[in-house]
Amino acid sequence: MSSVRLEKIGALIKKELATVFQQNMSTSFNGMMITVTNVRISPDLSIAKVYLSFFPSEKKTQGLALVESKNGWIRKNLGISIAKQIRKIPELHFYVDDSMDYFLEIDRLLKK
Repeated sequence: MSSVRLEKIGALIKKELATVFQQNMSTSFNGMMITVTNVRISPDLSIAKVYLSFFPSEKKTQGLALVESKNGWIRKNLGISIAKQIRKIPELHFYVDDSMDYFLEIDRLLKK
């Protein structure tokens, strides 16, 4: 499958997941702000690796556990929103994106 198609599907999933997290932040995710930073799709469209950033970042392990516990519910809402554009909803695997923490640490070290 072409990489352009994979990128388009990844962007679509990223946009719709961001909407799911934003609309349900206070009710389902204990007020934690969750940002979808990147989505990578396997070539057969069966698995989506979703990279998340959490605020406050001190609670990222709790946030990831909360998101993983609601994986089925998140996938169902994603399926409802993109059912017309994609035939099979991929299995979602969530990971913490700590690139911002890395950036802040480098910035702090350079300011010394």
